[in-house]
Amino acid sequence: MRLNGAQMVLRCLEAEGVEVVFGYPGGAVLTLYDEIYKKGLRHILTRHEQGAAHAADGYARASGKTGVVIATSGPGATNLVTGIANAYMDSIPLVAITGQVARPGIGTDAFQEADITGITLPITKHNYLVTKLEELPRIFKEAFHIAGTGRKGPVLIDLPKDVQIEEGDFAYPQRVELSTYRPVYEGHAGQISRAATAIRKAKKPVIYSGGGVVSSGASAELLEFSKYTGIPVTTTLTGLGSIPSAYTYYLGMPGMHGTYAANHALSNADLIIAVGARFDDRVTGKVDAFAVHAQVIHIDIDPAEIGKNVAAAIPIVGDVKLVLQELLKKAKPPEIEEWQNQVLAWKKERPLRFHQPPGGPVKPQFVISELYRLTGGDAIVTTDVGQHQMWAAQYYPLEKPRTFISSGGLGTMGFGFPAAIGAQVAFPGRTVLCIAGDGSFQMNSQELATAVCHKLPVKVAIINNQYLGMVRQWQEFFYGGRYAHSCLAGSPDFVKLAEAYGAAGMRASTVEEVPRVIAAALETEGPVVMDFHVDPQENVLPMVAPNTSIVEMIGGDAL
Repeated sequence: MRLNGAQMVLRCLEAEGVEVVFGYPGGAVLTLYDEIYKKGLRHILTRHEQGAAHAADGYARASGKTGVVIATSGPGATNLVTGIANAYMDSIPLVAITGQVARPGIGTDAFQEADITGITLPITKHNYLVTKLEELPRIFKEAFHIAGTGRKGPVLIDLPKDVQIEEGDFAYPQRVELSTYRPVYEGHAGQISRAATAIRKAKKPVIYSGGGVVSSGASAELLEFSKYTGIPVTTTLTGLGSIPSAYTYYLGMPGMHGTYAANHALSNADLIIAVGARFDDRVTGKVDAFAVHAQVIHIDIDPAEIGKNVAAAIPIVGDVKLVLQELLKKAKPPEIEEWQNQVLAWKKERPLRFHQPPGGPVKPQFVISELYRLTGGDAIVTTDVGQHQMWAAQYYPLEKPRTFISSGGLGTMGFGFPAAIGAQVAFPGRTVLCIAGDGSFQMNSQELATAVCHKLPVKVAIINNQYLGMVRQWQEFFYGGRYAHSCLAGSPDFVKLAEAYGAAGMRASTVEEVPRVIAAALETEGPVVMDFHVDPQENVLPMVAPNTSIVEMIGGDAL
């Protein structure tokens, strides 16, 4: 079968089961877009390439499938960089297809030329420049395989425009043969036996789980393992939802804005079972002071993560779902009744809480709590980055995986709204709620046009405190209250902005208005922007200062 390069791309996407792509056309991908038009592949046109990358990312996180994003050469490709880096940091499967100038023009500084494979080399699992048409099917097969296996992540394919036009024979490979890429899925039996022995002997064990549990689909195994052994569980930001919030031995999120119970449990543990987590600095605080009495079992599919930040006494390389299944067969419940009573006491004595004065300024925690109450917790929640992100993590309980979508490793402002668009594309019948800040929302607010044009009923809740809130909080605590350029006075009227795009806009400035606005938004068809004016001085507590132990919690004793 003879096809041109663009037609081959469509056949490759079809073979990989791709149902939707996100993107923004330009000169170097016009042949490809012409084939998208002819083939009828569903395409979501965003209003910025960064929005397209984040939407594909959100689609992948919500669905578990590999997201696909397309951009043209030069600035189109470079506008994807933040989205690609975001996916890389959080191990999200993504295939980015970029146009490139014709092969003879590469390296000549041709119009809209950029060395995107060189630029993205540190932030992709792998990338390709297609220089020969006959290699295109193999490259696509490899790209999807690499993105969606092992420790998942983004892969970029740079496609010169003359390759898209050139014709040749097409045959899609049935399998991938990569001698240098062979992820290990089965955990070492001897190491699993060692882990089982350590668990049986432990007196103060804690499970520390991360995004790898969600990625591998291991939530059921994790919950079963905790119930069987009685070992308490903490989850990182990207692991939220992998354990039901209502589970008795769930201690919440640890780290800089973690719970009292989670931080004290990790700090007093004699055994930490790390499952698909990487001991990020926001969790550990000062590494030298982190869990100094604990032996560490570290389970991860990426061997590079084991021992990178915290030494592991028992390393287990493998897929966490498979490893947990084997560990369940060998482990015996430890005798930890005294420890269980202690962590439950911490959980009861120092829960997360806030005070909402009836006639006082609206507290952002109250808004988050009302969003949870009125959605019944049955929503896919995306967040931007900042104070609102932490309040959402603290005060929106979760029962299922893939229902909390947030930028963890890169901390990308502007991520939440386009990610919500991607999640809504994946699940058109679900309530998708984007919790944003007034600063973050403005970074990709143009995607309101995308939501309106594609009739995507995303509900946006802006926690509007007129500040770059987390920046202001750090300036208050650590910079003597010198609020250098963190005030966002002059932001637009978000209600009018929403209406200008054809969406619904609503505002709440009092406590009484908050539930009314949320209820009205949930009943409104189409996208809605809710603008909640909240107390500008409210801080996220507890908080652990940089380079201190995670038990040195600002506000921890008051909670």
